[in-house]
Amino acid sequence: MVMKLNSDLLKMTNFVEGRQQFVDSVKNKESEEKQNEAFVAMANGMAEDILALAKKEARGEAEELINASRMEKMTAEEVKFFNSINTETGWKEEKLLPETVVDKIFDDLVKEHPLLNALGLKYSGLRLKVLKSDPKGAIVWGKVFSEIKGQLDAAFSEEDATQSKATAFVVIPNDLIEYGPVWVKRYVTLQIKEVFAVGFEAAFLTGDGKDKPIGLNRQVSKDVTVTGGVYPKKAPSGVITLKDEKVAIKEMKDIIKHHSTKEDGKSVAVRGKIILVTSPEDALDVEAEFTSRNSMGDYITKLPFNPTLIESEFQESGEILSFVSGRNTAVTAGDLSIKEYNETLALEDCTLYTAKQFAFGKADDDKAAAIWTLKLDESGSTDELPEG
Repeated sequence: MVMKLNSDLLKMTNFVEGRQQFVDSVKNKESEEKQNEAFVAMANGMAEDILALAKKEARGEAEELINASRMEKMTAEEVKFFNSINTETGWKEEKLLPETVVDKIFDDLVKEHPLLNALGLKYSGLRLKVLKSDPKGAIVWGKVFSEIKGQLDAAFSEEDATQSKATAFVVIPNDLIEYGPVWVKRYVTLQIKEVFAVGFEAAFLTGDGKDKPIGLNRQVSKDVTVTGGVYPKKAPSGVITLKDEKVAIKEMKDIIKHHSTKEDGKSVAVRGKIILVTSPEDALDVEAEFTSRNSMGDYITKLPFNPTLIESEFQESGEILSFVSGRNTAVTAGDLSIKEYNETLALEDCTLYTAKQFAFGKADDDKAAAIWTLKLDESGSTDELPEG
């Protein structure tokens, strides 16, 4: 079986520890300098781990590691691209990653990150405009061959996607090059994927819209006041206490009802499409409230009206963010390019590159997502939540 690095992350202890520090730095909105330091630590940890894996495989010391160069198939274009780093020119000039590599990166991003999957993250090789439509009335009923009885009132609107450029640093240990293009490819794609995963999840959930996507926790109403490119954060739409069974049913009902109309008052079917995003620590508390033992002795967790519960490291504790799957845009666009980074960072025996990608994110309207204050203690408020 071919080794897949994403399935071996738990063995990459230095990288896992460094990634958590990088996530915490981004989540806590530390300075760019602090985030760079955290990234460098993560990259150095990944370099140490990946070299250890490569050397282990080269020595044939692990049964689960089959020779990468023999087992993993690469296209001719991929071999040429990842071999080129071993030449004098390297990737000093901006080069486009092969489409097969880019497709794999974004496929894995969606598969391995439930929030990005629920957001419907898509990759487009083209610069984009967002085409929106309201299909109500798009079918007109009448007798066969009769005159058309009405006009289609499907409202199509084109929205320029103000894209933001996401830059991921890629650090390649100089010693890794001697292990060949397969290991360079694995290392580059893993690093781009992990860094973009952190950046995209944080931006699509909490981005303020200034040089980044507009997060789901931001106001996007037609009359919203945007100051300096920053969209204001939404105010809570109510309180979630889960105090008892009846209260929990009502609170879940109110979340669904809130999303069942659009900003313009038109109804929208949302049953089965509601996503609840919690912090990892809050997810356990919420699940505990809805976990019971069935007749077979198995513990099952089921929330009223079956919303999907997803945890994110970037969701603020003490809040639940709800949104309707399919009522938002999350797109990456343009070619994914990579080139050598000429500035100086604290890296030893490594070469630093940048990978650049454009992204756009925004909820369809202000009712597509909402914030709810989470109070699970006995003193939690059970005030009526606002309707609609």
